[in-house]
Amino acid sequence: MSGDTHNNKQLNDDNPIFNFMQEAARIGSWEVDLITNSILWSNVTNEIHEVGSDYLPNLEEGINFYKEGENRERITKLFNNCIESGEKFDGEFQIITASGKEKWVRSIGAPIYDTNKKCIKVHGVFQDIHEKTKAAKKLALNEERFRKIFEYAANGMALVDLNGKWLKVNTALCEMIGYTSEEFLQLTFQDITHPEDLYSDVSLLKEMLINERDSYKIEKRYFHKSGSIVWALLSVSLVKNSKGKPQYFVSQINNITERKKAEEKNKRLLEVTKDQNTRLLNFAHIVSHNLRSHSGNLEMLLSLMKVDVPEATENEFFPMLQSAVDHLQETVENLNEVAVVNTKTIESLTSESLFKYIEKSIDSIKPQILENDATFKNNVSEDIQIKGIPAYLDSVFLNFFTNALKYKSPDRTPLITIDTEIKDEFIKLKIEDNGLGIDLETYGEKLFGMYKTFHKHKDSRGLGLFITKNQIEAMGGKIEVRSKVNEGTIFIIYLHHEKS
Repeated sequence: MSGDTHNNKQLNDDNPIFNFMQEAARIGSWEVDLITNSILWSNVTNEIHEVGSDYLPNLEEGINFYKEGENRERITKLFNNCIESGEKFDGEFQIITASGKEKWVRSIGAPIYDTNKKCIKVHGVFQDIHEKTKAAKKLALNEERFRKIFEYAANGMALVDLNGKWLKVNTALCEMIGYTSEEFLQLTFQDITHPEDLYSDVSLLKEMLINERDSYKIEKRYFHKSGSIVWALLSVSLVKNSKGKPQYFVSQINNITERKKAEEKNKRLLEVTKDQNTRLLNFAHIVSHNLRSHSGNLEMLLSLMKVDVPEATENEFFPMLQSAVDHLQETVENLNEVAVVNTKTIESLTSESLFKYIEKSIDSIKPQILENDATFKNNVSEDIQIKGIPAYLDSVFLNFFTNALKYKSPDRTPLITIDTEIKDEFIKLKIEDNGLGIDLETYGEKLFGMYKTFHKHKDSRGLGLFITKNQIEAMGGKIEVRSKVNEGTIFIIYLHHEKS
């Protein structure tokens, strides 16, 4: 629809206060004269459309500012209904300004009649509500996101008022505690909290209310509707209004019942293991003390028989008896070594030079090194200090070095390389040889067992690695092994760095 236009200044009052109010509220005015087919826009209306103050629109142009589609169709229908039925309208629309910017506006219109009750004009106001609408829609979007997160979260979530009454709970919390949402709303959190955990929970809430903390997290127990205990990790934050006044609490509740059961089970197992270890250690002490005495007596009796009853040594069973007593003596000595290792504690550690102990061990087996034409490469820095027990350090290095020579490959001369690196609070010591290697797939789980051997050497007792592992662990360390048959073995020993 088009027609002549009049100067839009006719809609602008010369009153400066009126103009100021329009500018401040971003409210413009408009009028459509149905007799002359003219449109009048105020200055603010022009500004909202981002056109110049001298812009003179026609009705079709005015309608086309509305965003094509639902907005343009709706304003056209409302405008026609206003003319035909006298219905006033008030709606929010999106327009596309002259510069192409999308903007939210509020348009209000009402009819004007002549003396014959014929609609001759439609006039109204036009308000820029873009920022307000954008903020409202953003808030609505955030609220919708929160609602979805709240409702469909895998962990329990709840809104709780300042007195502890449940305001809103999600499905996960209902499933966790066993109550329906309606039943929850009739309770307070105090009603279902274990009495032993209630004081700490309430105390932390009070600290938030007096601004001593913003949030808190605790482990606590709830009573399930069935009466069982539900362990939960509770995280609580306080929501305040724009004036800083507390409104309600937001609680996140994770079910940790299975974890707590596992912890309790592990605790019981640890206590049982500790008790068993104590019993085993006591047993080892008894064996090492009492059997040593008995085996010594047997050895002495055999010696006396050789002197006083020499003809007894000619008996066919005497060599067997002597062998049995010798083996008993060896077993007792082995058990004594194990018992001694287990009496040492990490508090016994002293600061020692790693380089010095390695060199000392190499020097002590020089004849064997020469006999086997072996090469030792000690790449350890002289300034590295570790925490250890001197006697154990001697034993550990001697055992590894002599094993490297004992289990050398017949196809190559022995080469033993010793390197280190710092790994967290540990010195990671690597002892690598090029010997026979170990079949770890077959023997890996038994490698450090007592009386376990993996090569056919007549002097292998199967005790060295067992004792060595116990000594390393007694110093707070650990041991790893890598090996390939006919290529060699790498033992990696973790010892506490002096700085840790």
